Formats: sequence, C-alpha cells, structure tokens
Amino acid sequence: MKKIILLLPVLLLMSCYNAERNCIDFKTGKFKFEYKIDGVKKTTLFERNDSIEIETFEGKTDTSTIRWVNDCEYVLQKKHPKSKAEEKAIDMKILTTTKNSYTFEFGMVGVDSKQKGTVTKIAD
Repeated sequence: MKKIILLLPVLLLMSCYNAERNCIDFKTGKFKFEYKIDGVKKTTLFERNDSIEIETFEGKTDTSTIRWVNDCEYVLQKKHPKSKAEEKAIDMKILTTTKNSYTFEFGMVGVDSKQKGTVTKIAD
C-alpha cells in the first residue's frame, strides 16, 4: 500500500507532461525528410507554403494541395495523380517539434494504419 501511495505523485507528474508542439513554425519553409527503404537511405525535399507543397524525390517533382485542419494537422492531396493510389488524400499530424524539426504521423485518410517520421526544416 505504501508503494502505491509513493507511486501516485510520480504518475500525476508524468500525466502533466505535454510534448512541445510549435506547429506554426513549420507551416511554411523548405524541408528534408530522410528514411530508409530496404536498407537504402532515401531523401525527399519539399517546400511548403500555406496551400501548396512541392515535393522532389529521386529527380521527380510533384505538387499537392494542403488543407489545414488545425495548426498541427493537415491533409495533402496530389494535384496531378498518376494512379488510383495517388488520388487518395494523406492525413499528416505533427506530434512533437524541436527548434528545427518535427515528428509526425501520416496515413491515407480513412485508413487506421499510420506511419511515423521526422522532418528537418532547412530554410524559412
């Protein structure tokens, strides 16, 4: 019983912790997203303003519209989809931020499975 009483303040303090989210700092700018596919490092560069995101991956450039749901969540929709899969909108949610990066989760709208990643801001 004493252990439970001692553990209670620790749990209360932990429940008050909120991850930093300065999402407004990441609404516009130039960004880099690095990830691995089959052990090979891939890099996507993109530039975002309030309503458009222009992405470059492996020499190919694509444009998507942005609809902001709130300061930390937005929906991307390809302007010129080349397949049925590209026609589906992507829900993006910023989970935490640092001075020059943010961690986010993303997935197709209406689908429960989500993936996570980290983006670095390289210019305003």
